[in-house]
Amino acid sequence: MQKRQVLSILLFVGAGMFVGGCVVAAVGAGAGTVAFIRGDLEAAEAKKLDVVYDATLKALEELELPVSQKSKDKMSAEIVAHDARSKKIKIKLHATTEETTKISIRVGWFGSESKSRMIYEEIQKNL
Repeated sequence: MQKRQVLSILLFVGAGMFVGGCVVAAVGAGAGTVAFIRGDLEAAEAKKLDVVYDATLKALEELELPVSQKSKDKMSAEIVAHDARSKKIKIKLHATTEETTKISIRVGWFGSESKSRMIYEEIQKNL
């Protein structure tokens, strides 16, 4: 493994320990890095913001999570939905490059890793 890759991995793991959050990382085919940190599921997709935004709206519709707010510009987007128990679901999208989008999902006040992952998996199905 190259020296730079080892350093990057150590920095990523070290940063997770420093903030005191739970860090779970995985790399899948066609998917970027996914981590659950301090209540937020963070992921990166090699897709344009518009594509991820549309996939997110479709995923929420398929999961029957009604959208109460949405806003979007060329660099970022935010979608707010609620589940059947009125838990707030906030999804933030940020274009890190023209072809890459960062996704952040938080369910409820403290976050729910299982529900966030379920939403993320549905977004991926629609990409």
